[in-house]
Amino acid sequence: MEKEDIYILAVESSCDETAASVVRNGREVLSNVIYSQIDLHTLYGGVVPEIASRKHIEKVNQVIEKALSDAGITLKEVTAVAVTYGPGLVGALLVGVSAAKAIAFAADKPLVGVHHIEGHISANYIENKELEPPFICLVVSGGHSHLVVVKDYGEYEILGKTRDDAAGEAFDKVARAIGLGYPGGPKIDRVSNEGNPEAIIFPRAKIADNVYDFSFSGLKSAVLNYLNGCKLSVLNEAQDAVCHRLFIHDRYKQTIYPIFDQGFWTAAGTVCRNHRKSQCHRFHQRIGQSFPVRGKSVQRSVCQILFQRIAAAHQLYKILRMIFMNNGFQNLLC
Repeated sequence: MEKEDIYILAVESSCDETAASVVRNGREVLSNVIYSQIDLHTLYGGVVPEIASRKHIEKVNQVIEKALSDAGITLKEVTAVAVTYGPGLVGALLVGVSAAKAIAFAADKPLVGVHHIEGHISANYIENKELEPPFICLVVSGGHSHLVVVKDYGEYEILGKTRDDAAGEAFDKVARAIGLGYPGGPKIDRVSNEGNPEAIIFPRAKIADNVYDFSFSGLKSAVLNYLNGCKLSVLNEAQDAVCHRLFIHDRYKQTIYPIFDQGFWTAAGTVCRNHRKSQCHRFHQRIGQSFPVRGKSVQRSVCQILFQRIAAAHQLYKILRMIFMNNGFQNLLC
């Protein structure tokens, strides 16, 4: 005698996806409909619970109807209704649970509450149809990181879990820090292969009282500290490169200073506020061995009003005109 097929209508709304599926005999997926809110939450750099809940309300009925339609069965043919009851976002879970309860009550079907982590573990039975307990499963999803021994169907032992951030949370925070945005895991995975895996070594946390537990908050902090240090180093080097070109130009020695019997230099404008102008002093101390050089820059505290600048420029023009006239450069003057 052939066994009658079991059809389960499953509803999931624990986070930012509204999903429904019809599974036959616990191993064969007849339909799988997902409405993702990733594009919406990317604007905020992470899942906003209130927005997620409202979107679940808008989409849950449509997703369930589409799942039944794609599976080619009616609600009457469904054996039972299953729904994720937690853990997850409370408001989001409430939408899925309420919808599943209403359907089960209206259709007079059994209602089965499913633990979120157990759902992840049971997905392996679909991908590997020959899989049977016992086995060990590493569960890494969003805010969850668990190492679980599956002793039998529905019987589990947790070997280890995260003490602080989950792996997915660490990815999200690191991705946000370097500007990749949300969700962090897929985006980091997509671009990380282009980097050098040996360039940086970040700490790997070890938990003394349970070698199977995880901790990722220290890794997150190490990455953020490294990135902040890199930013400062980049800014330092960029300023060095610019100021070196402004203040320490070897061609100055061959071109500008020989023009004058008594060399001098000065600085004006916003460069006077730059602490790297000390490089100019060091350079002129060196070059002064060959040419007598003296220099001065306008102090940052001086208020350079427009008419003062114009007057100074006019006086300088008169001095330069005299110098150029005395050295036979009359044609260069306007």
